[in-house]
Amino acid sequence: MFQSFHPKMIVNTKFLFFTGKGGVGKTSTACATAVALADDGKKVLLVSTDPASNLQDVLEVGLTNTPVGISNVPNLYACNLDPEEAARAYRDRIVGPYRGKLPDAVVATMEEQLSGACTVEIAAFDEFTNILADPNVVNAYEHIIFDTAPTGHTLRLLQLPTAWSGFLEENTHGASCLGPLSGLSEKKQIYSVSMDALSDSTKTTLILVARPDESSLLEANRASKELKEIGITNQALIVNGLMQSYLTDDKVSSAFYERQRNAIKQMPNDLKQVVTYSLPFVSYSLTGIQNLRFFFKQYTMPAAEPEAEGKIISLPGLNKVIEDFSLNNIRVIFTMAKGGVGKTTMASAIAVGLVEKGHKVHLTTTDPAAHLEFVFPNNDMNNQLTISRINPTEEVAAYKAEVLSKVSNELNDEALAYIEEDLNSPCTEEIAVFRAFAEVVARSKDEVVVIDTAPTGHTLLLLDAAQSYHKELVRSTGEIPESVKTLLPRLRNPKETSVVIVTLAEATPVLEASRLQDDLKRAEITPKWWVINQSLYVTETKDPVLNGRAQAEEGWIQKVTTEFAKRCAIVPLMSEDYRGYDQLKNFL
Repeated sequence: MFQSFHPKMIVNTKFLFFTGKGGVGKTSTACATAVALADDGKKVLLVSTDPASNLQDVLEVGLTNTPVGISNVPNLYACNLDPEEAARAYRDRIVGPYRGKLPDAVVATMEEQLSGACTVEIAAFDEFTNILADPNVVNAYEHIIFDTAPTGHTLRLLQLPTAWSGFLEENTHGASCLGPLSGLSEKKQIYSVSMDALSDSTKTTLILVARPDESSLLEANRASKELKEIGITNQALIVNGLMQSYLTDDKVSSAFYERQRNAIKQMPNDLKQVVTYSLPFVSYSLTGIQNLRFFFKQYTMPAAEPEAEGKIISLPGLNKVIEDFSLNNIRVIFTMAKGGVGKTTMASAIAVGLVEKGHKVHLTTTDPAAHLEFVFPNNDMNNQLTISRINPTEEVAAYKAEVLSKVSNELNDEALAYIEEDLNSPCTEEIAVFRAFAEVVARSKDEVVVIDTAPTGHTLLLLDAAQSYHKELVRSTGEIPESVKTLLPRLRNPKETSVVIVTLAEATPVLEASRLQDDLKRAEITPKWWVINQSLYVTETKDPVLNGRAQAEEGWIQKVTTEFAKRCAIVPLMSEDYRGYDQLKNFL
């Protein structure tokens, strides 16, 4: 289907940037590439700027922000830049001068404004520009590999001249969720050098990593288009985790294989124009140098024999989550997760389960691909279940128009262009969508409302601050809708509202889910349930590759249940895609 990937096929530039959704194998692929190049005699520096980085786990070595040599791999050096720590320092640098001069509440609002994912990303960008623009570092290595690339939004923002002007420090309409970038004005030249290197196809290769599933390929397509728009055109796609064969008498194995093939057939047309390679779904965990070396050699190690006494960990199924919500009369339920873990299906199954318990339920989603149409084809549902879809594009457009209408007469074209681009940030989308959610919940007082996605703690704290300090809050639209005011206290009431975190039993999804939970706890919301979805550990598959991965899940399931989850349920990888109301009852 696709040619098998090996670095020697495409690596002909100094800089390599790996990008992709969490859990697609970006870090393991970057590490395996670094090891292969070093084994080929190249001097290589591997750098992670991922907030949920597990680079040290994959390489099995302690890492700091200073490059260290990797034992057993001559020529390979690695470092782990911590964007969270960089973001903290960035906030202190920006907010520090205002401490003691402005009310504490206003300073707290400013700090929260600089606590979002966008600020972390600009802090990460700041970190790796120190490498890109340092000739001593650049000249010391033949290849520098970055595990995580900046988004097109961040790069477009940095290209606007207003980002470097004093208007951000003085403008009462507020600066960006990235903070007043003019605070970094002394680095403008360094940033310029870095961005020139990124868009130079003789220096940089962008490697998009995706799983062979619909949401992952859609995300890769979005990133590809976004980055091409700003001149990063030297791209390649790796479809990671592709099953090479299957057992015809194993339902899980054959269904998994067919599902992957169907997703690839539906790959977006624009993404099909990117040169594409594949890497196999392997039976072993991609940690340790030996396993990383096996990866590109297409080795499939035999799976260990299952323990005679069977599975060690026993967890309830999704039915226990539904029973808990029903018994405790929970009225608002959010499912929350990074993409690609089956969040929409879990939200749909919870909604169906509650209807089966006698509740009237409203299910709503922000899925831009209208995935609920796939889950409920031909409106196949019970009359006690209603569905709505919130279109993020429409909500953001309306929100942007509202914000810009308030400042368009007072700012010049450059300043307006900056604000318009800043309003393309994930933070803006979350706020715009959350306002729409609040309206849905307010209209559905007599129903249990299941919401397929959840606002982060950062967004909740921003909206909370906006109620009292909207004049100081960045990008304030002035009045906060009544529906938002009434919903925020409800979200903090565990007798009325519950958040379900959905994850996979893999490193990156678990680490990202734990960060989401920490973020919610800052807003005084503690998720009651975690759901480990698509688990091979609780299937009866006999496929040697899938069985090997099932055993690799055990450590992550243990970590979730002992370190992160208050209560945890597990859902097996299903042998088929359950579609329609009656089939979704199979989850119960």
